[in-house]
Amino acid sequence: MSATVIQSLPSSSIDAARLAARLGILSADIAIHRFPDGELRVVAGPAAPTTIIYASLDQPNEKLIALLLATESLRRGGARRLVLLAPYLCYMRQDTAFQDGEAISQKAVGTLIARLVDRVITVDAHLHRTPDLQTVCPGIEADNLSAMAAIANALGKTDLDPATVVIGPDAESEPWVRDLASRLGLTHAVARKTRRGDRSVDIRFDDAPALARRPALIVDDIVSSGGTLISCARALANAGAATIDAIVTHALFPADMSREMSLAGVRSIRSTTSVPHPTNAIVLDDLFVSALRREISGAPSPEVHQ
Repeated sequence: MSATVIQSLPSSSIDAARLAARLGILSADIAIHRFPDGELRVVAGPAAPTTIIYASLDQPNEKLIALLLATESLRRGGARRLVLLAPYLCYMRQDTAFQDGEAISQKAVGTLIARLVDRVITVDAHLHRTPDLQTVCPGIEADNLSAMAAIANALGKTDLDPATVVIGPDAESEPWVRDLASRLGLTHAVARKTRRGDRSVDIRFDDAPALARRPALIVDDIVSSGGTLISCARALANAGAATIDAIVTHALFPADMSREMSLAGVRSIRSTTSVPHPTNAIVLDDLFVSALRREISGAPSPEVHQ
């Protein structure tokens, strides 16, 4: 057995095998069996001294139990260091209690992860009111990587119109929209969003005339219900945008939602491979190879951007 291996939950097995090949290490699947009452039986592969667990945590409830059971097996099997590579990290949006009795899921899940592994690596975690991932997962190494370099690299290989405006659908999106626009040498604009419910939002632009007859590229970290992206596309169409395309880090929306997005004016939507999805077009392997290099060789990894 080599010093480092990657093991993965079933939904991440293809991405894990591809990454393992890039790193020159072995990969194995973590097997999950469901009993009739819903309980799980989890069988991990042979543990290595350093074991990387690749598990994107979309549709998270069953996966969190599988992760809990897998880490028990791996620790007992001799793993001295466990690294969780979770390109999408679940339960980060609820970072405060908005009413009495409401659970703070970010705190609960972050504490659980900190008890299970020695390091967690994720991409564009939803931390808008939390300073960093270290705060969420206390006492372990915690890396919140940015997907913007990978997105910029992918877009740079296309015939991107220099008149394109990079669009943020709300104030929370401004940092990564500004980052991507700067990397591509484009201008950017951020909308004002008023949320009326999980699937209902109002989107407005302060300078809508400046968007007329120009290509628009909406950039968002998470698209779940699709309501924000659809409202943003309609606002851009009303402003006279020449074309509307979208880039998403984490595509959580149902695949059939793409039709409604198209009807709202979205010409194309591309997502990163953080979550397996039909819109996947931007591979994050380079980001993960850089972050994991020291787990393979023991050498310090290059600086990563939070």
